[in-house]
Amino acid sequence: MSIKAGLVGLPNVGKSTLFNALTKSQVPAENYPFCTIEPHIAVTEVPDERIPKLQKIYGSQKLIPASVQFVDIAGLVKGAASGEGLGNKFLSHIREVDLILHVVRCFEDPDIVLSGESIDPLGDYEVIVSELMLKDLESIEKRVEKINHLLKGAKGKPAELKLLNDELALLQAIQAAINEGNAQKVRTLLADAKGETISLLCAKNFLIIANIAESEVENDTYKNNAEFQKLINHFGQERVIPISAKLEMELAQLSDADAQEAMGIFGLKERGLDKIIKKTYDNLGLITFFTCGPKEIHAWPIKKGMKIRQAAGEIHSDLERGFICADVFNCQDLFALGSENAVKTAGKLRTEGQDYVVKDGDIVHVKFNV
Repeated sequence: MSIKAGLVGLPNVGKSTLFNALTKSQVPAENYPFCTIEPHIAVTEVPDERIPKLQKIYGSQKLIPASVQFVDIAGLVKGAASGEGLGNKFLSHIREVDLILHVVRCFEDPDIVLSGESIDPLGDYEVIVSELMLKDLESIEKRVEKINHLLKGAKGKPAELKLLNDELALLQAIQAAINEGNAQKVRTLLADAKGETISLLCAKNFLIIANIAESEVENDTYKNNAEFQKLINHFGQERVIPISAKLEMELAQLSDADAQEAMGIFGLKERGLDKIIKKTYDNLGLITFFTCGPKEIHAWPIKKGMKIRQAAGEIHSDLERGFICADVFNCQDLFALGSENAVKTAGKLRTEGQDYVVKDGDIVHVKFNV
């Protein structure tokens, strides 16, 4: 399945620098607004320590990890919803992503132009969300107009009338929440709704990338950064990821050995980029299952709760269409026992029908007939 996360923020907050580090690519990162006009897209592997372990057991020639697409979206300015800056183009790019990564700047640097009067990451985030909500109001008004038209044609159809009236009530409640500037209330209303309605920009899942100074990385000095603390207090620790985009880009340009040495100097146990990739994966509610053999180890990302027949369709549509059953065992049992034969002997390999819910780390062999 295609997984897409969008890097979003005001101009000059470090989006393109971070994108370069994420993808080891060279996107222009000049010091002026709208340097990034068309969204740059790159595919980044999801770090997974299980893959080399599986390769060791199977002697596989090829490794195919799960991946995430990262999109570097042009910097936003206030008034985008009414066409300021790159306006509607920016908003249409956001509509296409599954997860928004809000990049906000938490450090002073006289050499980098500020979008506002001062460093204010929380305020920068609110500028973006306000623009998303304004655009959503336009979409809601169009949908309400259509519902009112459909209601006239649904007279004498009680089931259809109920669905339309329920959606109308939901949209009116969302309108009120947007007018209050309360994006969280919009998300809650949509989560609690029994029916469906149009997708909204301000309701998309998101993470906050706090771009800190390189000097604040060592000894976790960023924890004393007042602006960073405001983000933690507002969003909670799980949603905020501290990153020095400049340092991460420098690390990305080094060999693995040199990067590890540099990380040791800064006291980094894990690269910030790996945290972003893993949290992106987790926030989208994804798990990984594997297909394994001497030719290749392939990691397949799927939504948590997916049944085996639909998961087989991620490998190939024929496997879903002609699904018979699947042999399944978990990689943790394989690591503990050392081989597939040992897994079978221990009774850990099962044959599952189409209603089996795939677990993270499952290794599957699908039997099908088309």
